[in-house]
Amino acid sequence: MKATMKKQLQLEGAGLFLLFILTYIHLEYELKWFFLLFFMPDLSFLFYAWSRTAGTIAYNFLHHQGIFAILGIIGFWASYDPLTIISLSFLAHSAFDRIFGYGLKYTDSFHHTHLGRIGKSRN
Repeated sequence: MKATMKKQLQLEGAGLFLLFILTYIHLEYELKWFFLLFFMPDLSFLFYAWSRTAGTIAYNFLHHQGIFAILGIIGFWASYDPLTIISLSFLAHSAFDRIFGYGLKYTDSFHHTHLGRIGKSRN
């Protein structure tokens, strides 16, 4: 991936990360829940112990911005704060990951993401 595109994707991730945090703060939710939930999507790594396919499915589900955007809208619309809190925390986590180039995974390798290769295998 060209350096300029990589920088552009990092800026996009940073902007979204900031948007989700500021939205969370604006809605006056307790920050303790944000910090408790922020790294929860990474528990999907445990599914890799079962199989690469199970790990990929779990990882992609818990890091999919579209899924959590829809759930966040439903939570906000229904005034169901727990769903909105979880959604904003997971969206912030996903945006944070994308700043560092971690994208949704392909099943062939944990290092093969929709944003390119990560780790030692990127060369």
